Amino acid sequence: MAKGKFITLEGGEGAGKSTQARLLAAWLGARGIDAVVTREPGGSPLGESIRGLLLSSQNGPIDPLTEALLFNGARRDHVLRLIKPALDAGRWVICDRYADSTRAYQGAGGQLDAAIVERLEHWVTADARPDLTLILDLPEADGLARAAARHAGTESLGGRDRFEAADLAFHLRLRLMFLRIARSEPARCAIVNAEPAVEEVSAAICAVVSERLGL
Repeated sequence: MAKGKFITLEGGEGAGKSTQARLLAAWLGARGIDAVVTREPGGSPLGESIRGLLLSSQNGPIDPLTEALLFNGARRDHVLRLIKPALDAGRWVICDRYADSTRAYQGAGGQLDAAIVERLEHWVTADARPDLTLILDLPEADGLARAAARHAGTESLGGRDRFEAADLAFHLRLRLMFLRIARSEPARCAIVNAEPAVEEVSAAICAVVSERLGL
């Protein structure tokens, strides 16, 4: 049985990754391709538990190295329990965030030494490298505005997470890092303009997937 393909969606807050992951899975399904949609942090019971710790604004500031270790612990469990078994079974995996987010959020955003981030990534993801990474790009202020609109009226449920609440300079560093990653690894990454309507972005993503992965 042929191994499945691994697609990751990356980008800043409010870029629409979760929505586009679902739409891409539906598009693939219509073409007879079995795709599982997952996310990070999360994707496994342990990963979801760690997600709650990492995103909760009640935990206050967390040291970037501690963040990176927690994210990578969740990622390793995710790889072992869901991603690698699905790929080995011939299923495609679509993941909302993966290792590039640690490069951006803890590396560029938290200014953690890039060598540490790279070493952790190598140890954790050696058996599960993305075949294609879609970088959903839009101005950081626009993304934060979308995220705020998404959370409108949910303050009693927690509202914004800890990363969404960070200042604009932090989010600018994230955007620049995602673009840098895409330009440094063009064989793996594709930049998709996330500013247009959902349907237009979805069509652009499907066109990239079709071209890059031979559909």
